[in-house]
Amino acid sequence: MIIFRLLPETSCFALKRALLRLAGAKIGRNVRICSSVHVLGCGELIVGDDVWIGHEVFISTTSRIEIGNYVDIAPMVYIGTGTHRIDAKGLHAAGEGISENIKIEDGAWLCARSTLLPGVVIGKNSVVTAGAVVTKPFPFSRVLIGGIPASEIKKI
Repeated sequence: MIIFRLLPETSCFALKRALLRLAGAKIGRNVRICSSVHVLGCGELIVGDDVWIGHEVFISTTSRIEIGNYVDIAPMVYIGTGTHRIDAKGLHAAGEGISENIKIEDGAWLCARSTLLPGVVIGKNSVVTAGAVVTKPFPFSRVLIGGIPASEIKKI
C-alpha cells in the first residue's frame, strides 16, 4: 500500500488499520502496524487485538494467515504461506506451487528476522528466536523455538 509509506512509521495506527480493513483484512482493536510493513497476496489476513507488527515485516498470503491477540512481531520478520515443491526433472527446480495456512496463537513473540514458512503454527505464549527459520508446526504453549531449521529449545 503506497499510502502506508507516506504515513509516519510508528503513529497513525487507526488509519493504517482502516486501510487494511478496506483492502479486506480482518484487523482487531489496538493493532499497531509500522508504515514499512509489506502485506501482499490474495489470501486471508486475520489479526487479533493488541498486536504489534514491527518495522519492515513482510507478510505474504495466498491462503490464510491468522495472528492471535497480544502477539508481538519484531522488525524484519517474514511470514509467507506459499512455496513450491522441488522438481528434480523439470526445467525449473521450483515445481508445483504449494499454499498452506499459518497460525500464530495468542501472546506469541516473533523476534527480529525470524521466518515462518507455509504450514507453521506457533503455540500460545511461545517465542521464536531472532533469525530462526520455522518450517514445521510448534502448536505447544510456552516454548522457545530457534535455529535453522527451528526446533524446540526449551519450555518457558
